[in-house]
Amino acid sequence: MALRHAVLTALLEGEASGYQLSKRFDVSVADFWSATPPQVYRELERREDEGLLRARLIEQRRRPNKRVFTITAAGRQELHEFTAQPTRPAALRDDLLVKVQAVDVGDSDAVSEAVATRLEHAHRKLALYQRLHENLLDGRTEDDYARDAERIGPYLTLMGGRRYEQLEIDWCEAVLDVLTARGRSAEPGTEPAPA
Repeated sequence: MALRHAVLTALLEGEASGYQLSKRFDVSVADFWSATPPQVYRELERREDEGLLRARLIEQRRRPNKRVFTITAAGRQELHEFTAQPTRPAALRDDLLVKVQAVDVGDSDAVSEAVATRLEHAHRKLALYQRLHENLLDGRTEDDYARDAERIGPYLTLMGGRRYEQLEIDWCEAVLDVLTARGRSAEPGTEPAPA
């Protein structure tokens, strides 16, 4: 997926300035896409030039004027065409998995520390996604939201993000358990860990 489609998708939530859209990336699409503010600003300019977005100037008295963007009919058509295209399976490239694969010849303490760091990060992200989920439901049940919400896409991607982070947590905890058990069994005077 290109950043262009992520920006167009984020604007489905409504009009936004570049700053607001960068913040929206941190919240509404953070579970499946990330971008830096400079990337977002460049993308807004490009998509406006293509007619996929429209900008309007908001004059402000005590602050600099700002431009806010909305998705155009051409932008919606671009998203429609994008959603109709076949999707390639995602290719997983993760330095941590390479480190875990090489742990037998590497520094297992350093690998354990890297996994523990990933575990903490996954817990923080899952907590954020849980708060976003509660805000999205706004007191409704899952079934009520799925049936009645104007847009279901944000709910479905958030579901994927929550499940991904829970899977990451489960995997990190299992890796740490195995590495800890192997470390104990390697210590002098300890029995090997049962298989």
